[in-house]
Amino acid sequence: MKPNRLDRPATLVSRISVSLQPDLLSELDGMVESRGYDSRSQAIGEMVQYQLAEHKRSLGNEVMAGTLTLLYNRSTRGLQGRLADLQYQYIAEVVSSLHVHLTEDRMLEVLLVQGPAARLQAIANEMIAQRGVITGRLQLLAAVIPPLHAPAAAPHPST
Repeated sequence: MKPNRLDRPATLVSRISVSLQPDLLSELDGMVESRGYDSRSQAIGEMVQYQLAEHKRSLGNEVMAGTLTLLYNRSTRGLQGRLADLQYQYIAEVVSSLHVHLTEDRMLEVLLVQGPAARLQAIANEMIAQRGVITGRLQLLAAVIPPLHAPAAAPHPST
């Protein structure tokens, strides 16, 4: 059961009007229903968020967070070591990684990354281009990961 609108905290929204051709509106309504959105507005809002993130990504200077997903052949000589070396080389951008053995020779690795979009794309390109990498995809969001550790506070003068 979906939560009641009144149960959610109020957020400020602006209303806009959008004109769509009937066939496009019909497709939108089908997507709203199949994905379980509460409304057309929710679906359109998600699409706008995605397009804004893509726009920021194309500008290249925006700091973004996201994932780099790699599928690779783990039996390719030296590949795992090269990928680990690249992660260390870009330690300021690679926050975390997770790898999963899919089959005897296939590995799925997901890297959590953050930094300027253009730099993350360059890192992704370098990793995806490694011999033995079958495919890869960088997915960036217009979001920033909070600092893992706050800077140490200066000691209080009375201590």
